[in-house]
Amino acid sequence: MVEITESAQNYLRDLLSKQEADSVGIRIFITDPGTPMAETCIAYCPEGEEQSTDERVEYEGFSGWIDDRSKPFLDEALVDYAEDKMGGQLTIKAPNSKVPKVSDDSPIEDRINYVLHSQVNPSLAEHGGMVTLVEVAEENVAVLQFGGGCQGCGMVDMTLKDGVEKSLLEQIPDLKAVSDVTDHSLRENAYFK
Repeated sequence: MVEITESAQNYLRDLLSKQEADSVGIRIFITDPGTPMAETCIAYCPEGEEQSTDERVEYEGFSGWIDDRSKPFLDEALVDYAEDKMGGQLTIKAPNSKVPKVSDDSPIEDRINYVLHSQVNPSLAEHGGMVTLVEVAEENVAVLQFGGGCQGCGMVDMTLKDGVEKSLLEQIPDLKAVSDVTDHSLRENAYFK
């Protein structure tokens, strides 16, 4: 799943040995997996702070935890360390992190992000706008935030109800509603004022 080269393991082992706590490992995860904004991250993970669904992976001298939701997006991921004149650099390459991998049994967040980034945002981009998922609240309500030309736009209610909400509810049957948390009083970049 995630290959960590020998040089990267040596580098991580050295970093972890300098931590004050005895049992500190690493946790690998992707924020916004399957979207253009996906970021692959490695963080310190003291014993007991891993998620219950994380997969434990043992490396020489330290433990790693792989975020369950990120697993499909970490396929073919590579962590490497290369020394240079400035000391060195740890690099993470996850070629599948931004690739949507959704099916009917994917988490609802992944299915919503897939529709937003593959269908809704390309249309909104024509007006300099975009929409992102903030969270899925209780009762499967998608909480969205508009940005760019959509923030403060006079047509945002129509865009939300007739465009975004309609698309999401049609394609994601277990989604119950959509709400907007955008502060639309900020109008300086609005497409329609």
